[in-house]
Amino acid sequence: MTNRTLIVLICTHNRSGLLLRTLHSLNTARRPQGWHVDVLVVANACTDNTLERLEHLREEGKEGLPLNWIEEPTPGKSHALNRALPQIASDLVAFVDDDHRDDPGYLTHICTAAEDYPDAGLFCGRILPDWDGSEPAWVHVTGTYRIYPLPVPRFDQGEVPLRLTPEIAIPGGGNLFLRVEWINRTGPFSTELGPTGHDLEGSEDLDWILRAQELGARLQYVPSVVQYHYVDLQRLKLGYLIKKAYKRTVSTTGLKVRSEGDRIPRYLYRKLVEYLFYAMTALSTDRRRFFLVRTAAALGELKGYRQRRETVKALNDENIEPSQ
Repeated sequence: MTNRTLIVLICTHNRSGLLLRTLHSLNTARRPQGWHVDVLVVANACTDNTLERLEHLREEGKEGLPLNWIEEPTPGKSHALNRALPQIASDLVAFVDDDHRDDPGYLTHICTAAEDYPDAGLFCGRILPDWDGSEPAWVHVTGTYRIYPLPVPRFDQGEVPLRLTPEIAIPGGGNLFLRVEWINRTGPFSTELGPTGHDLEGSEDLDWILRAQELGARLQYVPSVVQYHYVDLQRLKLGYLIKKAYKRTVSTTGLKVRSEGDRIPRYLYRKLVEYLFYAMTALSTDRRRFFLVRTAAALGELKGYRQRRETVKALNDENIEPSQ
């Protein structure tokens, strides 16, 4: 019987140290029986020693997963993804970020899920912060002044498998895997979305998943498929929290209003004024941090609506239908 095939796809930009950490977690993960697993890395406009370290890793000859890589000179994760998609000739493809550490059961649980849910086209697992105790205490606050979303990505829908719809949750691409047929059905990732280098843009993955679901793809959440996201302590400083909340909300709001319309709800202005007032009058650090981040998110939401309205107007002026 011919083995089924899985390709693990990693897009990377100038993070060779973290990339090798990710590859190590894959190479030490348990191998799924009846499956052949390869790793494909896309070096996106890399100017560090990524390619040299990949070559050295392969030359070491250790018993790791088969490793290949290609280069995409145009900066931007969507460009890197689109460069890789035509290279995917397998039954499944799994997307892994270059700052993730995969659980030892990651590969086996992916392949088991593909067998257990034959009617699902898309799958996702859990992404948990890779806490090591050096993080500040406030990141673990669960009460009124919990910071959300944290600048360390997290996706956790609990311990029970379930079918996901956009009304429940939309996962990011960091722990997404899918049947390759859906690549051709859904098409490329939007190059208007997604990060360039290590900036704070995003939502290219959310947009792609929504398009796949609109075409009929069923999305299965598999909690046993776990990855741990690297914790950069610099991202836990207030300035980064504020910028991330703003940028993230701009992009996610743009996706939301795609189906809801581009009129700016009046309550957003009231929410912005309230959050700013609470931030300026807060007496505790936790309360001030919380409302500053919520203020930034509210500004991002307003920006997202305005951007979408400008896009729709420009397309209408050219008699072009906006993408759905």
